[in-house]
Amino acid sequence: MTAFTLRPVDPLADAPTLHRWVTHPKCRFWQMAYHDVAQVQQAYVEIDENPTHDAFLGLVDDEPAFLVERYDPAGDPVGEVYAVQPGDAGMHVLVAPTDSPVPGFTRDVFATVMDWLFEDPTVQRVVVEPDAANHAVHALNAWAGFTVHERVRLPGKDALLSFCTRDDHVASATRRGAAA
Repeated sequence: MTAFTLRPVDPLADAPTLHRWVTHPKCRFWQMAYHDVAQVQQAYVEIDENPTHDAFLGLVDDEPAFLVERYDPAGDPVGEVYAVQPGDAGMHVLVAPTDSPVPGFTRDVFATVMDWLFEDPTVQRVVVEPDAANHAVHALNAWAGFTVHERVRLPGKDALLSFCTRDDHVASATRRGAAA
């Protein structure tokens, strides 16, 4: 598995990189396809200033490779469509688009992000709400131990509200380790 590091997003310095990613056709589900650099920067300033949301840049050998957003579902629109529980943590992941994909890279990113989230002992369940049409991420979520709870309507999308408990994560990691 590739070694990753995470650091907080710097909205000003990282906006050009994030803009290239979120406006790429492969990242259409990020809902920022028509944003300019200033709009992307503003979106991450708002996340930076929001006490319930964080954004992190994932690095490989000090080079940006993915984006992680962590949030408290109670402070997000998803918290209006299900009963948020203590220990819930919301998550979004975007792997940088590339013309030269590395087999297994996205799974390594996802496993790293899940391990990182569960390093926080207060996190008992990770919540995701991917677009219902994003079939690739649904397969990745299932691989990582997520279970679809229900289809919900959120701003700009129909989503599959899905959960991965700490126990689901451990079982998934054990299953993946046994398959290796």
